Amino acid sequence: MNQITLKRFNELSVDELYDFLKLRVDVFVVEQSCPYPELDNIDKALTTVHFLVRHAGEIVAYGRCYEKTDNILALGRIVVSKGARGNGSAKTLLRAMLAYCGNHSYCNVVFLSAQVYLKAFYRAFGFEEIGEEYLEDGIPHQDMQLNLQ
Repeated sequence: MNQITLKRFNELSVDELYDFLKLRVDVFVVEQSCPYPELDNIDKALTTVHFLVRHAGEIVAYGRCYEKTDNILALGRIVVSKGARGNGSAKTLLRAMLAYCGNHSYCNVVFLSAQVYLKAFYRAFGFEEIGEEYLEDGIPHQDMQLNLQ
């Protein structure tokens, strides 16, 4: 059974930080052959919340939520380990992230930049495409948003 934890940067243990950074690098950089600047200041921002999904004590999925603008929260770096794909970890993660966003009265819109092959997954949660597809670090992406009000 999956367990989910929400933490700010200063609440993360060194092991948790290492484990989710390793997961992100394993999938985004190594598996997807996409060298890009993985570390950014968003991870450390005071408004960023890190979502850690664990199975049998191991972090199998991760995502972060942060303030994009005054009334928009953004979801990013959503990732599931290869071994956990198809077991519901991504849905557990996204439900928790959207519940978090919905608990903030100032948040009218949830934004994310989706890899194009995942558009249908996000549509199932009510996200809609905005703008045109574009390449980010050589991978097709689509901006999407969910209106909460």
